[in-house]
Amino acid sequence: MTRRTWVRLDNASNIFLAARTNADPKVFRLSAETDHDVDPHLLQAALDTTFDRYPLYHAVLRRGVFWYYLQDSDLRPVVTAEDQYTCAPLYQADRRNLLFRVVHHRRRIVLEVFHALSDGTGALWFLTDLLTAYHRLRYPAPGRPVTDDGEPLGAGTGPGHAVPAAPVAPGVPPGDAAAEPTHALSGDSFRHYFLRRRRQGSVAAGSAFRREAAPATLTAEAGAPSSGVAPRGTGARHSRPRTKVYRATGTRTPDNRTRAVELTMPAQGVLALARAEGVSLTMYLIAVFFESLRRSSGGLGAARTLAASVPVNLRQFFPSTSARNFFATVRVDHTYGEGPDDVGSVSRQLDGQFWPKASPEALERKLRRFIRFERMPVLRILPRPLKDVILKLVNGGSNRGLSVAVSNLGRVSLPEPAASHVGRILFHVTAVRPQFCAISHAGLLTITFTSPFTETAHIREFARMLTARGIDVTVAAARVTEEELAEVGP
Repeated sequence: MTRRTWVRLDNASNIFLAARTNADPKVFRLSAETDHDVDPHLLQAALDTTFDRYPLYHAVLRRGVFWYYLQDSDLRPVVTAEDQYTCAPLYQADRRNLLFRVVHHRRRIVLEVFHALSDGTGALWFLTDLLTAYHRLRYPAPGRPVTDDGEPLGAGTGPGHAVPAAPVAPGVPPGDAAAEPTHALSGDSFRHYFLRRRRQGSVAAGSAFRREAAPATLTAEAGAPSSGVAPRGTGARHSRPRTKVYRATGTRTPDNRTRAVELTMPAQGVLALARAEGVSLTMYLIAVFFESLRRSSGGLGAARTLAASVPVNLRQFFPSTSARNFFATVRVDHTYGEGPDDVGSVSRQLDGQFWPKASPEALERKLRRFIRFERMPVLRILPRPLKDVILKLVNGGSNRGLSVAVSNLGRVSLPEPAASHVGRILFHVTAVRPQFCAISHAGLLTITFTSPFTETAHIREFARMLTARGIDVTVAAARVTEEELAEVGP
């Protein structure tokens, strides 16, 4: 009997199990647009190569008495044409299946991941390696495409085809095929850093950090720059809002599918707007989003505070090649009617809140408040179903204090030949509230709004505000209502 490798889920992953619903299955999507119709046979070959370098992605999810755990499997992924709505559920408690899927649609290559398996950075590594392997198969030499069976054009016929160089780990120079896989099932960066540092008496337990990292977000990645975060100014001291937090409501989509709307624009133009205010791109976009919600709601009413959850990639502080979840969240907010409410002023206020709270020191201080609770023996021996109930309540309480969740994966850099043949890269997640995800490639910034509601007034206002500031915005929306779906026929 084969002995399977297994690893216990940390609390950052457990929260996604406890909080998932039919409307919010905790799935996120990364996709890339190529300059040609995707060849499914080459994509399958590229997936086989990439999959072998990511033991983590071999895992299935199992349930124990006290916890969930990931277990190695012999399952292999199969590329399929897209035949489901975006971010359809991946994890099913009664089925033993992989926790990700790769699909294609016309010129798009799509990766969807269950959030308990990996975060946005880990998934982006996988997608980058997949795109690299695929384009090395299709273009074995610069400018020389291959036929459907993988043979370079102009070469003799036959069943064989070029084998791409193996994708390499992030940070390894392209072409270094000798690099060993680093994305193992057992790699737990929380344990590696925080448990070790705890023994040295400096930082609290990693599992407490994981609980703090998880509740406020569905998304996977950080809006902070990858080069690291340094406090930028003091900003106003952040406190709990003195007014009720605004929470958007609307008409639920008929079958719980996520409403996704894509906005595409020149990255440099939007970045210039943020720089003119002296703030990060993420904080500027949040300020525009706040204003779009205020305008589309008719003034917010009695709930004058808007609050956003922003994930922070911990790899920028603690180097890690683990593709598992390794992030924390920061909450920022603004109360309208208590000072300047223009977009520039709001973005500067949010920026002043974010950077001090996103410093390693501030995140470590947050940890200490959770150590005693984490170490309580009675909580450690609770059965898993009861822990699920507690985590679900914690997540629900956190959601009540939020208006939106925001995630910015930043600028993607692909190696050749993928870089020359991939245009837009897109990123979005399922949602319990209106939110957006941002990512850029090839000079194009894509902002994808997701919502459990059919209404899109806040997105229209968002686009209008950017257009009024000289940004050329292109909009594309997925159909979700019966009337919209009927327009395309059976």
